[in-house]
Amino acid sequence: MTISQNPSFDTFQGLFNEAEFVYRHLGSNETKQADLLSAVGYKDMQSFINDTVPEPVRLHKELDLPVAMSEHAALAKLRTMADDITVNKSYIGQGYSPVRMPAVIQRNVLENPGWYTAYTPYQAEIAQGRLEALLNFQQVCIDLTGLELAGASLLDEATAAAEAMAMSKRVSKSKSTQYFVDERVYPQTLDVINTRAKYFGWEVIVGDFETAKSGDYFGALFQYVGAEGDVKDLTDVISAVKENKTYVSVVSDIMSLVLLKSPADMGADVALGSTQRFGIPMGFGGPHAAYFAFSDKAKRSAPGRIIGVSKDAQGNTALRMALQTREQHIRREKANSNICTSQVLLANLAGMYAVYHGPGGVKRIATRIHAFATAFADAITESNDSSLSVVHDQFFDTVVVDCGSEKLATQIFKNADNVGYNLWRLSDTKLSVAFSETSDQQDFNTLTQLFVNKSHDLPETARVSLDSAHLRTDDILTHPVFNSHHTEHEMLRYLKSLEDKDLAMNRSMISLGSCTMKLNATSEMLPITWPEFANVHPFAPRDQVTGYIAMIDSLQDQLKAITGFDDVSMQPNSGASGEYAGLLAIRRYHESLGETNRDVCLIPMSAHGTNPATAMMMGMQVVVVKTDENGNVDIDDLTAKCEEYSDRLGALMITYPSTHGVFEEGIRHICDLTHKHGGQVYMDGANMNAQVGMMQPADVGADVLHMNLHKTFCIPHGGGGPGMGPIGMKAHLATFMANHTLSPVHNAQKDCSAVSAAPYGSASILPISWMYIAMMGRDGLLKATELALLNANYVAAELKGHYPVLYAGKNGRVAHECIIDIRPLKEETGITESDIAKRLMDYGFHSPTMSFPVAGTLMIEPTESESKEELDRFISALKSIKAEAMKAKAGEDNWTLEDNPLVNAPHTAAMITSEEWTHPYSRETAAFPLPYIRANKFWPSVARVDDAYGDKNLMCSCPSIENYM
Repeated sequence: MTISQNPSFDTFQGLFNEAEFVYRHLGSNETKQADLLSAVGYKDMQSFINDTVPEPVRLHKELDLPVAMSEHAALAKLRTMADDITVNKSYIGQGYSPVRMPAVIQRNVLENPGWYTAYTPYQAEIAQGRLEALLNFQQVCIDLTGLELAGASLLDEATAAAEAMAMSKRVSKSKSTQYFVDERVYPQTLDVINTRAKYFGWEVIVGDFETAKSGDYFGALFQYVGAEGDVKDLTDVISAVKENKTYVSVVSDIMSLVLLKSPADMGADVALGSTQRFGIPMGFGGPHAAYFAFSDKAKRSAPGRIIGVSKDAQGNTALRMALQTREQHIRREKANSNICTSQVLLANLAGMYAVYHGPGGVKRIATRIHAFATAFADAITESNDSSLSVVHDQFFDTVVVDCGSEKLATQIFKNADNVGYNLWRLSDTKLSVAFSETSDQQDFNTLTQLFVNKSHDLPETARVSLDSAHLRTDDILTHPVFNSHHTEHEMLRYLKSLEDKDLAMNRSMISLGSCTMKLNATSEMLPITWPEFANVHPFAPRDQVTGYIAMIDSLQDQLKAITGFDDVSMQPNSGASGEYAGLLAIRRYHESLGETNRDVCLIPMSAHGTNPATAMMMGMQVVVVKTDENGNVDIDDLTAKCEEYSDRLGALMITYPSTHGVFEEGIRHICDLTHKHGGQVYMDGANMNAQVGMMQPADVGADVLHMNLHKTFCIPHGGGGPGMGPIGMKAHLATFMANHTLSPVHNAQKDCSAVSAAPYGSASILPISWMYIAMMGRDGLLKATELALLNANYVAAELKGHYPVLYAGKNGRVAHECIIDIRPLKEETGITESDIAKRLMDYGFHSPTMSFPVAGTLMIEPTESESKEELDRFISALKSIKAEAMKAKAGEDNWTLEDNPLVNAPHTAAMITSEEWTHPYSRETAAFPLPYIRANKFWPSVARVDDAYGDKNLMCSCPSIENYM
């Protein structure tokens, strides 16, 4: 099928124009593409592609995918799958609960491109809104856990627990290699901990409190509230294990902490858990932001990111990501974790839930949940049915009922299903009933009828049955932000004020290399809030989620057709998690052959920074392979390393096209060489935007590849997450994909433990990628790749006379991104890549990727969604900035290298309107350096942020309101 921008009007096929979405996604039409081709030196797309993509890797056939569907047709097809999902009322619990997301938050954050299309807040001056929202999230976690610091979210509760284990080993003074896990932990959490521990060489000991007290462990993890809903005071056991130099983590239900004594009060060093209960739908398992709180002394050992308070160049309060030296792209195999994507959008939603409800609101919700559970337990106890008994007398939301016989338990369970309620079966005779924010009078009537054959009304008095010793006595959420925005218009204005501080894709292009900030179309986003995709428990009976599984299977088939792999695992819920899952499959494969010695991982210098960190987490020795002057893998060095480590070679991790933005001619030889020496090839899929329809990673020799759905396949970045990183695998690795202890994954072996809390990761955002692929179709996906390559080469061609383009292929072409070298300019003028990044804000643009993968450079990826007009604005900004640097060097108009628009950037409205203006350049030059800016001026809300000050004076909680005055 040929896709044309101007289909004929004399056929119904032309009138229906089913492929119209392709040109909604692509930034340039055929006429503009011809202009771009001409500027790069080509008359047609095919000759350009022939010179850009090496012939040996080209896929000379069409993808095995249908042709493009229209937006309404794709939505209708997805609707048929959603209609095959039964949304029962969930009383399953097990770490996931039904919620009510406030509508004002759903409409103005979750469904707002000003929030969901923003990038990770590396450029703090144009991310103050998100940073404040994340600081609110951290404050919620600090208040509820009682600990001194909290991070800005992790991926899910189970992986956060695994991170706590690794952190325990870093900070514990114990020499033990044993880690204790409370037997009351959720099974999925233990599953992930076991996976992570194995390749660190640690032994996981599961047991009761007495086992914890009597053993020698470097760390211990306790569940609070337990998997059966029981509440136990952990103070004594924590005290006992800490006497043995054991570092203690507590997994806590965030909603229960509104009422219960905090983990810090019981002596915990770390508290972690999911914030899903704060207004985030279950979504068949995700995405949900995990919280991670810890003591001040452990701040440099904590995983993930922390938002901190600093000041800007004008002395005003400003926020930024603190302790950025921990980032994986800098520390590589010495990083604390391989975390790259976190759950920023979800953390913002959870934090705003607390802002909107305030301390009184969340206490009302938590008390109501507990009172429902208490009333239900009372109804069971008072029923005079001797066969029924309540197992635990202290609980928060979950009541475990022993039915006395398997027959009765089975009958109640089936009856509940028949009337639309899902319970959890703990054993042959025990049923678990977990109450939630959405529980109501009708639910109570139905549940009591199911268990005691008599419908009960809620009692007039809402009783708290928890012993007073379990209840917290301190105040929570006392900061003004949690006590100021409780009417809808106040909340609306607060959300808008934060949104206006941030530069997102709804304002201008974000040209970050390796991050692929393309269009996240509205039609792709619509289904994620459909109740069928949003409100299903990940452990719901499989016969209720037939449509969900069909959608996931369909997406797997799409991805297999695109990549050429035999199978796809949908469990990893970030790119870094995909890296881990890919290496995990490789290690399991070698183990199946009895080759446990294959623990060397070859990683080129051009690889993504998370690659070495991931290999280290898999217990592998990282051996770095050199790159040549053109940015390609040094084949001679690779050959030597393969031969040196032939008996131990486990894997090669390689990014293709390379992180240097080049299609390497020798990729097939690189893969063959690795295989010759017994290794497996892991391909990092960060740059798949240059591959789709053009080549297949499985065809060129990759054994496993992770796919960033939040890059190539249009799941939005959300300010730093959510993401999904499914992995494609060849058949010999496919059986070693991650399984799940509670919800088995098709094709995975029973003994293959999990890498994420839910069987399908962040399942509720998968419809976004399904919609994108369906609407682009076979031919549209290829056109997207062609235009992504063309746009990058156009930018490189237009800039190369002003900034050296660092790497190119043999025909002078780059792939989908290019690296411009700032080092010569810095040497000549003192102007740095950071100065250029900050000055771009005055021009209305987010900086490209700075100093990665080469220090002193900017890596630019324009993507296929940007128009020629937008590219030209961006190019003109960079050219103008170069001219400004040279003007400062020449001293024109009294400009100096110490006082010019670049070193003082960005310029805020307060700076421009200040009565004191002593700079040699005009206010006009500072704020409006090019004519186009007047039409859509973006004002950074703070001046240049002082990172050093913030790290020296670390503060990671909400400052008082006076700080902003």
